Parts: sequence; structure tokens; C-alpha cells
Amino acid sequence: MKLSKKSDYAIRALIYLSMNYQKGAVQIKEISAKERIPQKFLENILLTLRKAGVLNSKMGLRGGYELARSPDLIRLGDVIRALDGTIAPVNCVSQMSYEPCSEELTCVIRGVMMDIRNAITDVLDTMTFADMCKRAKDSIEKRENSSLSYVI
Repeated sequence: MKLSKKSDYAIRALIYLSMNYQKGAVQIKEISAKERIPQKFLENILLTLRKAGVLNSKMGLRGGYELARSPDLIRLGDVIRALDGTIAPVNCVSQMSYEPCSEELTCVIRGVMMDIRNAITDVLDTMTFADMCKRAKDSIEKRENSSLSYVI
């Protein structure tokens, strides 16, 4: 599995929205500027996530996007699937776009690919955006603490 640029940007935008959860709708231009994501590309990503039920949008002067539900209820795997489709490394082990292969019953590679898919989905389907926010905060704290240790 390789994470697409679309999913990378979506995850960054959703972390930003998660960090600002319950503060109201956030405009696309703010997310774009803060996360350094091209605004036109971000518009398409957020629209896809709205259609997938991850985001709500509001029109008007105070309009923008906000999470459709709490960050602890939005899983990383759902977002990646909404944007990139299947997570499986090969189609014969995909749950979303399964395609049988001619050697399926005796294929040794298929078993390994199934293990890989299961390991990846186990992580992605248990990791929430609340978890991602905690990791982001820990990373910021670690970076701030490490720079302070060099000050004399």
C-alpha cells in the first residue's frame, strides 16, 4: 500500500479540523494556508470526505468544513478508503475490490498478501483522528523540548 498525495493531504486537513473540533466551521483557505495544501486540490478532497460522511459543510460568511462526528469516531482506514479505495496490496485479498486469480487456492503469495493486508487494516481501522491529534501534540512537545535543551 502506498499512501496517495490525496490521502496525505486529507489526513493533514482532518488532523487540523480535529484539533479545532467544536470551534465551528473552518474555511478551506485557512486549512490550505496552515497545512500548506493547494486550495483547489483541497476543495476536491473535502468534497469527497463530505460525500463519505466524514465532514459537514456550512455555507455563508462563517461557512466552511467541520467534522461530522467526534475525532475519536473517525478512523484513519475509513478516510483512506474513501479517497484511495482498496488498501489491499493485491486484488485477490481485497475486501472492497476482490478479483480472483487463477492460482488462488494454492498460491503462497496470496497468504502472505492477506497477512500484510490484515496487519495494515488492523492499524488503520483502530487508529482514530483523536489518536492522530495526540501523536501530533506529542511530536510538537518533543520538538519544543529538544530545541530548549540546546539553549545555554
